[in-house]
Amino acid sequence: MSQDTYRNTTLARAAQKLSQDCPDEIAIHFDDGSNITYGEAWASGAALASALLARKINPGDTVSFQLPNSRFSVIVMLAAAIGGFVINPIVPIYRNKEVGYILRHAKTRALFIPAELRGFNYVAMTEQLMGDCPDLRQVIYLGELQDLPDNFETFNQVLGSGKNQRIDPVQADPDETKILLYTSGTTGNPKQVRHSHNTLTAALDNGVEGWQLTDKDLMLMPSPVTHITGYVNGMEMPFLTGIKTLLMSQWDVTEAIKLIENYGATACVSATPFLKELVDTCQQQGKTLPGFRLFACGGASVPSALIHSAWDTLDNCRAVRVYGSTEVPLVTVGFLGSEQRSLAAETDGRVANYDVMIVDDQGNELGLDNDGEILAKGPAMMLGYSDKEQNREAFTPSGYFRTGDIGRLMASGALVISDRKKDIIIRGGENIAAREIEEALLLSDAIVEVAIVAVPHSRLGEGVGACIVPAAGFQVDMDHLRELLALSGLAKQKWPQYLELFTALPKTASGKVQKDKLRQSIRQQGVSL
Repeated sequence: MSQDTYRNTTLARAAQKLSQDCPDEIAIHFDDGSNITYGEAWASGAALASALLARKINPGDTVSFQLPNSRFSVIVMLAAAIGGFVINPIVPIYRNKEVGYILRHAKTRALFIPAELRGFNYVAMTEQLMGDCPDLRQVIYLGELQDLPDNFETFNQVLGSGKNQRIDPVQADPDETKILLYTSGTTGNPKQVRHSHNTLTAALDNGVEGWQLTDKDLMLMPSPVTHITGYVNGMEMPFLTGIKTLLMSQWDVTEAIKLIENYGATACVSATPFLKELVDTCQQQGKTLPGFRLFACGGASVPSALIHSAWDTLDNCRAVRVYGSTEVPLVTVGFLGSEQRSLAAETDGRVANYDVMIVDDQGNELGLDNDGEILAKGPAMMLGYSDKEQNREAFTPSGYFRTGDIGRLMASGALVISDRKKDIIIRGGENIAAREIEEALLLSDAIVEVAIVAVPHSRLGEGVGACIVPAAGFQVDMDHLRELLALSGLAKQKWPQYLELFTALPKTASGKVQKDKLRQSIRQQGVSL
């Protein structure tokens, strides 16, 4: 796939055609037992787009939504495509600081929120933010509340006002910005990532091709639709590929197994903890899920042992490690062949439809099997950040994106990630990669999660620290770690000299452990080895 093979179409055009060709065919299933057909999706999306245009939300304006995986998110997505609005998903766990910054930075004109979700009052939060968000004209919420400001309306009110209004999709340029996604970043405010219709569709097509998906598949999607994985593979997929999806409003492993069995779901793309829970629970229940054939796993460290366990436990499932980011989605697609099991487990997947280079600190290209920073360029790569200075830092003069990850390319076409560039521990001048220590420790049943981070060392500069979440009923101490690492064969210089126990590690919305917060906490405690 290259930029010459862009589809040069839009979601609105594809959805309109499906609504005409097969209006009664189900596009998306929901975990409450309901569904939405292509005809219903188009009619509701068109009605909402008409209502927003009538409220002076114009093509090119930003429409944000902070909603869970639901029918309402699908309708908002389609309305944005039909009306020519720029869509901006905001993850539901964000609160005043993050949401306020995003609304101001994106110049959001209309915002969709739940009235309340999991005990949090989104309406009250938005009321507090309104005074500092001068571009925000309209807030549309799910529910029926009283005594709200004039610019707050219910979803049903707005949707109803646009029904029976004829509308043709805005003829958007497929190369123009279609979506704004904010990355969590390690410091400061999040970065605004811009994708076009073409780049986002290229990311979708990369997965469909790499995983050999067909219209016989059903994609289970527990990842938030406000994250690029859930947005593309959960909501856009049925309209641009014909592959149906099943949205989970919230991950629950018991419910996930029931959905896979009852609906015949065949695939899932999500984070490491979900795969681990699925495999563990199937082992406990004696289930093998014979119709389930793919779990593409990324977003956090994926132990090779977990991939092997999934292949052993689930009859026909190919669990694979994949690599990418919001900026360069799905650089690798994993290895599916039965003879490629070791590659699926021990590498981060096969590079697909990207040019990847490995370079040293001076930007010199390294050969195969040498660790260096990963640079990537391809048709699914973002248009860029909104900030010109951030773009200058992020891209090479030849247009490659600097991922900030350390890894190596193999002759097999596999990419192996060894660490984040900033996560490298430099102990007495020697580089230590956190990943291999984490994988060794995760082999223990007593450890649920682990993050290896640098700890200040009075003599060597940095030492190795372990931040660990113990399994229920287990005690983890330094002796236990030493026993595990002695068995692993890792050099003693890599053994942790500091241990801190947690009930949960801090994570971003996409499930990545926030090691910067762990390092900051250690420094604030005055820890020094």
